[in-house]
Amino acid sequence: MFDDRYTLAYRLYPYKRHADQDKGAAVRHPVVVMGGGPVGVATALDLGAQGIPVVVLDDHEGVGMGSRAICFAKRSLEIADRYGAGKPMVEKGVVWNLGKVFHKEDKVFEFNLLPEEGHEFPAFINLQQPYFESFMIERLFEMQKAGAPVEIRGKNRVDSVTVKDDRVVLEVMTPDGPYTMEADWLIGCDGANSPLRNMLGHDFTGKVFQDSFLIADIKMINENFPTERWFWFEPSHGSGASTLLHRQPDDVWRVDFQIGWDVDRKEEMKEENIRRRLDAFLGKGVEYEMVWSSIYTFQCKRMEKFRHGPVIFAGDAAHQVSPFGARGANSGMQDIDNLGWKLGLVINGQAPDSLLDSYNTERVHGADENILNSTRATDFITPKSETSHIFRNAVLELSERYEFARPLVNSGRLSLPCVYDSSPLNSADGLSHGPERTRPGAPCPDAPLGAEFLLSKLGGKFTLLTIDADAPDSFEDNGITVTRLALSAKDDPTGALKARYLGEAKSGVYLIRPDQHVAARRDRFDENLFRTALRRATGKE
Repeated sequence: MFDDRYTLAYRLYPYKRHADQDKGAAVRHPVVVMGGGPVGVATALDLGAQGIPVVVLDDHEGVGMGSRAICFAKRSLEIADRYGAGKPMVEKGVVWNLGKVFHKEDKVFEFNLLPEEGHEFPAFINLQQPYFESFMIERLFEMQKAGAPVEIRGKNRVDSVTVKDDRVVLEVMTPDGPYTMEADWLIGCDGANSPLRNMLGHDFTGKVFQDSFLIADIKMINENFPTERWFWFEPSHGSGASTLLHRQPDDVWRVDFQIGWDVDRKEEMKEENIRRRLDAFLGKGVEYEMVWSSIYTFQCKRMEKFRHGPVIFAGDAAHQVSPFGARGANSGMQDIDNLGWKLGLVINGQAPDSLLDSYNTERVHGADENILNSTRATDFITPKSETSHIFRNAVLELSERYEFARPLVNSGRLSLPCVYDSSPLNSADGLSHGPERTRPGAPCPDAPLGAEFLLSKLGGKFTLLTIDADAPDSFEDNGITVTRLALSAKDDPTGALKARYLGEAKSGVYLIRPDQHVAARRDRFDENLFRTALRRATGKE
């Protein structure tokens, strides 16, 4: 059988009465998070590592049932690793880099998501969301034991929220009855149907696509399918208009069937009908055990703004995309990667409140990028006119023989970290002929440093990365200390550091934000320029 975290609603944090419930007046907390999913727990890990007290309120008592999200991208693993949870995820997960696309029974082409060497983490792992969540929660418990001011309260349902001038008031229901608490900052990580969003009257804008997909997770031993992402357009087995196959840990396989819009969902969810599709896909005589199933509809939506004074939204509560491309949970992790350090600086008095407006600017941009990619994938996977269908199939047929057609095939452009090209936190690029991939606003790519890797050296603080350039070991501005990481391209036999950070330049100096995005870069260190860049990156310019 599977681990209980996968098959059952695993009670990692059962309800316990808290001292706040026995106080005569509402207790005020610096940060309260609504929602104990991966994004909510990531918020607590990020802020807790900075020494900022965080309370996570969750209506449940642990991870939910069913696999739900299963594809976690390299960037999410790098973020989780900074929180201390990334490596256990990779050890448990199924690592894959290769994807194959089929039209009917013919393979059209294949692609490698991480063709270059020199990265600590793989392009993707497949890992059931309950595992991903539980690794994060276990890390939170470890931080608690080490003295970090973080906690998660199970069976604490928020029933109402009132935003005051200087705080947020929450009415919380528990098995022992209601109590009131207050927060300087409230972070909404309570999912696609966000009660917080509804309480405050904020709408989603976007599009619902008229198509449905049936998810079937099954346990089987089948050597005919390797550890790759396989996608079929118009599969010859006829069990759906398209089909997607992924392998997960514990010999579990995810199969997605495109079943159309005008379907009887109750009828489609009957086990005998799910098995009918699976049998047609797998062939006769294949033994399997059904584990979990669901039906979903494509939606590409977002809130107009993610920040509303002291209330900030992240993850599915702020934006939704179709599952193809694995941009849901992965973009939520990037939300917190962006928000955590900014909120920490504001709470500690090291940055103005206005810095948080850049969270809205940057992550709305990220959401729009994800929605654009998801919409394009959905339009290709589910053509809505005969002309679109003819075009789609012509592209598939051409791509089997001609390289030029393959970029037009879209079975879901898989999640990549966002580049904040137009961010107000960026400084002008001063590295002549520097690589495009490490321009200001870009996330830092990893690179091998002997037995270690670059991103593990950067950590979650402002860093001055120098490559064959002189600079002081540190400098300080307005209470923020920037520490130097001095490297030389001459000590890198792989050439990855030079290729990714110098290009044609002979030396380079980078100011790197705590979320490991580039704030500024030049060919040499100039104290006045980098002090100005730091002030800009922290919202003071």
